[in-house]
Amino acid sequence: MVANYLIGLREGLEAALVVSILVAYLVKTGRTHLLKRIWAGVGLAVGVSLAFGALLTWGPSGLTFEAQEAIGGALSIVAVGFVTWMIFWMARAARGLGGELRGAIDRAADGSRWSLVVVATLAVGREGLETALFLWAATKAGTREAAGAITPTWEPLLGAVLGLATAVVLGYLIYRGAIAVNLAKFFTWTGAFLILVAAGVLSYGVHDLQEAGILPGLHSIAFDVSSTVDPNSWYGTVLKGIFNFSPVTTNLEAVVWALYAVPVMAVFFLRKRRATLAPRTVAETSGPRVPAAH
Repeated sequence: MVANYLIGLREGLEAALVVSILVAYLVKTGRTHLLKRIWAGVGLAVGVSLAFGALLTWGPSGLTFEAQEAIGGALSIVAVGFVTWMIFWMARAARGLGGELRGAIDRAADGSRWSLVVVATLAVGREGLETALFLWAATKAGTREAAGAITPTWEPLLGAVLGLATAVVLGYLIYRGAIAVNLAKFFTWTGAFLILVAAGVLSYGVHDLQEAGILPGLHSIAFDVSSTVDPNSWYGTVLKGIFNFSPVTTNLEAVVWALYAVPVMAVFFLRKRRATLAPRTVAETSGPRVPAAH
């Protein structure tokens, strides 16, 4: 539930920031009559995202077990790819996001009446589709298994809804100027957390493909700590729900988890460090120069 809450909060806050920038720019430039087109685009993006989530949830239900596992594993891997790209893109583009959106609004306002609807739909819809896919993958990985059947619980959905609701409130307060959030720190620490969540989703996706018979090594166990970490205990549920930790992990799952989490986390913080040091370097080298002695 905590992992899904943070996913909903982070992705929802990104979408809320996009909407607040679009709305604020139209208000400040005296084009409030165009706001209804922005909201129409937002509504369309939300509808498409919900439909996509429903398709992921109920679409494969009539397939065989192997087919469901194959589809689930493949989509989990795709979700990890999307969320990894999103983490690095937001870390890199956060500072220039407002300028890009304002330029898009100016171009759309001079175009057809549907241009602003398309801008808002694409800006918010990308976040919505990524959120739907990753939440579905994370929820599927965090479901409880009982009597050989996978039974989804309501906690992941509740966590996502609470995260999205929090994001909407924060987005409104930021728009109104009531609070100032250090977005750089927020996206840094939530990004690092989501890398660990994504590693668990990727590992579970590999397990799905092993269950489907596509990947080998289903019975090649790296470790079995089920006698120590009871999957039905509260701490077992927390580890499963947040990090998708499985007490019984195959060799391939463990290798894939390590090959993703370690290098991606290292590159993420290395880039953040370079981005932090870059302004200081520019400030130091742009100071007054002393004329060379002749």
